[in-house]
This record gives sequence, C-alpha cells and structure tokens, in this order.
Amino acid sequence: MWQDIFWECDGLKLHARDYPGPAKAKKTAPVILCLPGLTRNARDFDALAPALAARHRVLAIEFRGRGESAYDREAARYQPATYAGDVLALIDTLGITRIITVGTSLGGLVSMLIAALRPGLIVGALLNDVGPEVNPAGIARIRAYVGQTASHKTWVHCARALAADNQAVYPHFKLDDWLRLAKRTFRLTPEGTIITDYDSNIALPFRTMDAAATPAPDMWPLFDALKGAPLLITRGSKSDILAERTAKKMVSRHGDATLVRVADVGHAPTLDEGDVRAAIDIWLQSIAP
Repeated sequence: MWQDIFWECDGLKLHARDYPGPAKAKKTAPVILCLPGLTRNARDFDALAPALAARHRVLAIEFRGRGESAYDREAARYQPATYAGDVLALIDTLGITRIITVGTSLGGLVSMLIAALRPGLIVGALLNDVGPEVNPAGIARIRAYVGQTASHKTWVHCARALAADNQAVYPHFKLDDWLRLAKRTFRLTPEGTIITDYDSNIALPFRTMDAAATPAPDMWPLFDALKGAPLLITRGSKSDILAERTAKKMVSRHGDATLVRVADVGHAPTLDEGDVRAAIDIWLQSIAP
C-alpha cells in the first residue's frame, strides 16, 4: 500500500505516492522514481508501482500542476528544468543517494536532466517512448490538445470521449481499459463533475514557443549522461514522438541499452503490457543492488 508524501519547492506543496518496498531492503538499495508524462500523474503507475515495490521502494511523483501537487501561479515555471529541480529537492530531503528512474515522455526528459545535473545518482533508467530527439509532428499534436479543459457527467461518458480521441493510440482497448485510463487522467470534483486533473496553464510554455523560430535544443549530451546506467527503452510501434531511427541510435550510442517495441500502440505504452513487464524484470536484475 502507498502513503502520501509531500515536500515544498517555490512555496508549493508537491505530492508523491510512496510505496515503502520490502522491509528487509538495504538502506543503500536504489529507490525507483516513477515520473509521468505531460498531463499525467501518479495514478499512471497504480498497477506498475506495487509490482516494483516487491523489491524496491517506489516513489510515484506528481509534477507541480498535476494531481495533488499544487498549481503554480507562474506558468513559465512549467518546464522540465523546474520539474528536475523539484525531484532533486525531494531526493535530498529524503537522503536518497541512488535512484532508478521510470520516465514516460516528459518524465523521461526529466530523467535525462537529472542525470546531467547530478552525475552518478541514476543507476538505471527506463525511457518510455521518448528520447533526445522528439518528432515535431508529435509535438504539434500535443500542442493542439494540451490545456484544453474537459468535463463529463459520468465515468462512462469520459471513457467514451477518451476512446473517440485516442482510438489510434490504443486500438485494442475495450471499455474497461478506457475507464481505467479515464480514472488515471481525470478527477471527480466535490460537485460531482469529472474534469481533467492538471492545471491548464501547463500549456502556456508550449503556446508561447515559436517552434519554427526556435531551434530544438541538442539533448544528446543529456542522454549521454545516462551512460553507465543500464537503460531500457520502450517504444510504441505507432509512436509520433519517438522515431524508430532515434530509438536505434539511442541503443547504439548508450552501450548498455535494450529496446522493446510495443506492437499496435502509439504514444505512449502504459507499461502494463505483458512484454514490457517481462523486460522490466530483466532490466532491474541487471542493476546493482
């Protein structure tokens, strides 16, 4: 079972779910940090985290502006460097010296930043459908929807709306799967309305950035900071964020990386897929305890 944990940055109260792990775990054992995507929260890991907690302490982070973490009045701070600083503040508060990161999309970018900012801290990393080169078509798609508010009367209405917008991402999902995704992505207000569970202002940095006039930063040096830590890369076969050629380059450049391709899935795999779970088990066994 998880426990709530809170810490503060910039005067904001931030939240994570803490899965304590096995009682006999060594104090020096690495802690797994689950870092969600742009509009997501700790609930994305509500199936994976308990499984990982059989062997490790697990922290499922909620970046500022998501879930139970406070919203930031300064929208300009909604960007990866801020999130990396927030995570490092939690690490320091808890006295953690070794971590394994499981980062989906934005969470993977934050993992690379942490590796560059604090060499040696990350001893293993999973990059879920993200890399140092991001497909512009995927960024355009995200820019088109992020920040749009939505509300629904029932969870079934919410699930059906998600299915209508994302059928191409998860073509084999059934209603139960869409309901599970809905409850990970939306929240029920005290008034009984179901709404998106993030601050719509996280979109402002996207909208103020002129993609044509602003060249994409070179993130390969950040990726290189993960060298020496066993790396698992998961890629949805239909992903519009992580190109196949980029994933192959990541494997070649890193030297200790495994690529798992998830069939018939777009951006991003849920990490609950059977082949992904099997790969995670093998990857974790390769990391020094």
